[in-house]
Amino acid sequence: MTPVLLIEDVASMQLVYESVLKTAGHSVESASTAADGLQKFRQHRPGVVLVDLMLPDRDGLELIEEFIAADPFTHVIVITANGSINRAVEAMRAGAWEFLVKPFDETRLLDAVSGATADHARATGQHNGNGHLTDPAPRLPAAEQTGLIGSSTPMREVMHKIGSVSRSMATVFISGESGTGKELCARAVHDTSSRANGPFIALNCGAIPGDLLESEVFGHLKGSFTGALADKPGAAAAADGGTLFLDEICEMDLGLQTKLLRFLQTSTIQPVGSTKPRKVSVRILCATNRDPLSEVRAGRFREDLYYRLHVVPLHLPPLRERGRDVIEIAHHALAEFAAEENKRFSRISPEVEELFCTLDWPGNVRQLLNVLRNVVVLHDAEEVQLSMLPMELHHEVEARAEAARVAHRDAAERPAPGPELDGLIGKPMAEIERLVIEETIAREGGSVPRAARILQLSPSTIYRKREGWQKD
Repeated sequence: MTPVLLIEDVASMQLVYESVLKTAGHSVESASTAADGLQKFRQHRPGVVLVDLMLPDRDGLELIEEFIAADPFTHVIVITANGSINRAVEAMRAGAWEFLVKPFDETRLLDAVSGATADHARATGQHNGNGHLTDPAPRLPAAEQTGLIGSSTPMREVMHKIGSVSRSMATVFISGESGTGKELCARAVHDTSSRANGPFIALNCGAIPGDLLESEVFGHLKGSFTGALADKPGAAAAADGGTLFLDEICEMDLGLQTKLLRFLQTSTIQPVGSTKPRKVSVRILCATNRDPLSEVRAGRFREDLYYRLHVVPLHLPPLRERGRDVIEIAHHALAEFAAEENKRFSRISPEVEELFCTLDWPGNVRQLLNVLRNVVVLHDAEEVQLSMLPMELHHEVEARAEAARVAHRDAAERPAPGPELDGLIGKPMAEIERLVIEETIAREGGSVPRAARILQLSPSTIYRKREGWQKD
């Protein structure tokens, strides 16, 4: 069994944790200081380390970084007080496996350690016939594994992060515009994790009325409220042993956010109408198309829940920032739709490909799939032609052309800017940046994507800056 190192400076708590772990069959070495813990780590090379962030002789976060630098496959479980969750999040981002918020019970401790020891054995591949460890390096998940298509730099970064978090129990917070594939990304995290054989339960928090959401998440007993005609387990219970994906998490009612936080801290659910709590083992993934930190500032999302969930952020880029990924996705979707509809389509004309690469795609991948489905259903040919595209896409092309004509005309009528910088001299750099960005947008007919290309920025960066300026 994978050896466990426990570093806890409070003697009474060290004895309790050690007793629970040894009773469950774990091999445990204990230390009271960072120095002692580091010495025992070098001596015993444990696969799992439990460490309190508040140690008397050294910052626990630095110690974690040293453990992982010495052995990247060390599974570190952080122990922290409730008021230090943000530091625990920092530890997770530094490579820790999980964190336990005091007070936690025996089951929560054993679940975390058992999961870490099992995954450590899987991640290191155990020993081969020569007595050496097989190569445990995380590999980039293939498109067949994840369903995510694209070879652009932003998508390769997404794939790499999925491969990195697959061995962890850390909560993954997926953000991105509507239609970018957040649920597909969540399923990819599940399918490449040690819980792949368990259930994957997805729940859209924005699609369920607030008064029914608690029942949908935690379940209810028959007769607990009007309409409760039978017992219902709820999504958290259904995901036991697997993954629970909470989509549009920022839509969740504040009262239910409190119960979700308690669930994350204790791994305990209590169905509506029940007096008996129940333990479950669930990994949480969540997603939103909003800015969660803005929701926290606006008082619509609990700050402590934000830090508990926002451990490993994973951002899905919009389709307009993914270069020729749009062509890869289009070819893949065309082949799939043609087979489903028994049509002859096998290629896309160069003119259509060129158009696809220049469109902004406000609906992202969902919009692209909708366009291709429309083409395949209404036409039958070997090649997708411009004339086959939906009317609204042609309207968008016309609108873009008209905006370009207007911008060109305005530019021709506007006096050429002189070399003088008097209007900018003396202004703060932040104000100069704002003036340049806004003027570029104005000259491009109000188009942020075109202004972004000129300024060599991503459109999302400009949108974020403008949102911040509106708040100032």
